[in-house]
Amino acid sequence: MSINSIFQFLVPKDKKFFPLFEEASSNLIELASNLHEAVNLPLKEREVLFQRIDELEQRGEDITRQTNLELSRNFITPFDREDIHTLITSIDNVADYLHGAASRMRLYQVDKITKSIRKMTEINLEACQNIDSAVKELSNLKNMNIIKDACARINKLENKSDNVYNKAVFEIFENETDAKNIIKYKEVLSVLESATDKCKSVANILESISVKHS
Repeated sequence: MSINSIFQFLVPKDKKFFPLFEEASSNLIELASNLHEAVNLPLKEREVLFQRIDELEQRGEDITRQTNLELSRNFITPFDREDIHTLITSIDNVADYLHGAASRMRLYQVDKITKSIRKMTEINLEACQNIDSAVKELSNLKNMNIIKDACARINKLENKSDNVYNKAVFEIFENETDAKNIIKYKEVLSVLESATDKCKSVANILESISVKHS
């Protein structure tokens, strides 16, 4: 039995941090799902979903604050304090960027949603679902392959997002003549691409935690 395994056996089952991680990842799925649903609706029907995204982003902030508060209160933690802080902050960063995409669509009154925007919200939703799958395995760290496979899928999705983004930007400059529309679409696409970058950051810390405790 490794030292890490002995330590995990001796430390009482965590009842604070893992529920917060799972709450954060579930919240992230709901936010990404609302965003993907919004881009498949007409402009006038999106506002209700955008308002819900505002609420979910705030909820994510609250979960992050609560996690950091628990860090300050508890001497014994399920794994490295820095890793806990990095994980919850990384999840919150994804929520921030997805919220940022919704905010820009609302601010710029983006009427026509392109296939590329829809595809990138779909990619982000899938990445968030994989984050949630991996996070749910942290409480026992017995199914390392589930975490590893989820992180591998997130990395592939991030590469896919890069390709969609690059092609979309090329097409905008190639076909769009209105400078305002160029700015609008490039801004939205850029934030969505950054969101998948942040998903990859979550995957990196999840992999790091799993390796340390394998």
